[in-house]
Amino acid sequence: MTTPRSTPHPTPEAPQVAVRGEARLDVDPEIARVGVTISARGTDRTTTLADLTRRNTLALDLIKSYGRAVENLETGSFSITPEPAKHGRGERVRAYQGHVHLTAELGDFTALGELVTRLADLDLTRVDGPWWALRPDSPAYAEARRTAVGEAVQRARAYADALGTSLAALLELSDTGLVPPPAPVGGMRMAFAAESVDTAPPLDLEPQRQTVTAEVMARFTMTPPTL
Repeated sequence: MTTPRSTPHPTPEAPQVAVRGEARLDVDPEIARVGVTISARGTDRTTTLADLTRRNTLALDLIKSYGRAVENLETGSFSITPEPAKHGRGERVRAYQGHVHLTAELGDFTALGELVTRLADLDLTRVDGPWWALRPDSPAYAEARRTAVGEAVQRARAYADALGTSLAALLELSDTGLVPPPAPVGGMRMAFAAESVDTAPPLDLEPQRQTVTAEVMARFTMTPPTL
């Protein structure tokens, strides 16, 4: 982005044209994020914590078993909360609830359907997603910028051609907005009791296309037209 400290005022000898260039690209996603919530509940704190630890280990081992297909795996939060008894005096606890939240990021979508199905088949495990996205350094962003600049130049040339002249120099180019795909909303949620012996078939998932938009403002000088 070029922003000169002072912009020359247009004159009959150096007329200017200011245009806007826009781009809108629809591209395939590069990653898919999945949220996993592991839960445990019991009347004894130690037993509840042990159940939660065991289920968390099972989920982590399952996700890690997919190797390079999983590009990132993070534990978001952990909690174990006592539930007070509804009746009775004192600080009596009826039960304990525990939760662990995981986030897995996959770049290989061929493994995604099987993984989310197997995760949802674990005891007291909820799966949210997938949320499709582009990587922060995705080539799609650079391509959107190039397309927007190209449109600005093309539009400015069209105005110059209409006057029977041509562009002389670029005075200013400003990036007024590169808009990434909107933040994911909603998504699939699955949770099974995992009491059955049969294994559910892999879920068939279709990647959601991502829209990237870019916008630039450009100002050029033109050779003086003959009017």
